[in-house]
Amino acid sequence: MLSTGALRAHLLAARLAGVVATSREVSLRSYRLFAARDPRVLIGLDPAGSWGQREVLALMADKCGVSADPGCVSGHDVIDPERTLAALDAFAERLVSVAQRGAAVLLGTGHPQRLLGFYAGLADALQTAGCEVLTPAQGRCVDITTRFGLRPHALDYVRGVAVVREAEGERAGCATGAHSHSPLPVRVALAAAAEAGGPLPELVIGDHGWVCGAGQLGFEAVGLADTDDPALFVGEAEGVVSVAVPLDDAVRSDYYRPLTRYVLNRACLSQ
Repeated sequence: MLSTGALRAHLLAARLAGVVATSREVSLRSYRLFAARDPRVLIGLDPAGSWGQREVLALMADKCGVSADPGCVSGHDVIDPERTLAALDAFAERLVSVAQRGAAVLLGTGHPQRLLGFYAGLADALQTAGCEVLTPAQGRCVDITTRFGLRPHALDYVRGVAVVREAEGERAGCATGAHSHSPLPVRVALAAAAEAGGPLPELVIGDHGWVCGAGQLGFEAVGLADTDDPALFVGEAEGVVSVAVPLDDAVRSDYYRPLTRYVLNRACLSQ
């Protein structure tokens, strides 16, 4: 079993927490855009409150441990590992809740090259525990705005985890799927599940638009978020997102394996 102390050390050594690769400039830009209600940063959330840049910064300092000083405008951001550990424990509690009921779950990621293994490990364990891992709308086309313009993507599932793939062009060649912040894929998946008349997920697990998009539609949602992803933490503060775990979401994929073990151990689930 991976102890809390061992995981804390891993978080710091892998730079999942502590001083992370995400720059202060990138985070502050995201907070400005969120305050301006830019949909690229809202990623499916429709905030009920009035969130100015200072309010977003104060929240991120509380939830993640970033500097609350608005005068700190450069360098690398910081995530408090104690906040990460506490959020992982809360994340594990939500897994316990659905596993005990054998409830249906939906998993999806906008960071497939980094986080697919983390979510796939959870999907395997939840399925073993009797949960139904849903895969609605497989192959469905979703038009997503990228830096290259509006492009068609296909919704796919890898080891029970939803990803999107570009439908055409050279960038469609990524085996694990495309990076995306869009909430459109989870909306398509949830609508398809409802249309099919089958079970709807009692918990959505993921990141980016998968969490905010599902939470905004009234589904319980938990996930991982970096310091430049304020939407998940605002959603958590407003009760739309159940748990947002602060960590760097773009390190090497194998660095997330200890997190999978830790969460499953805390949830008393076997991988």
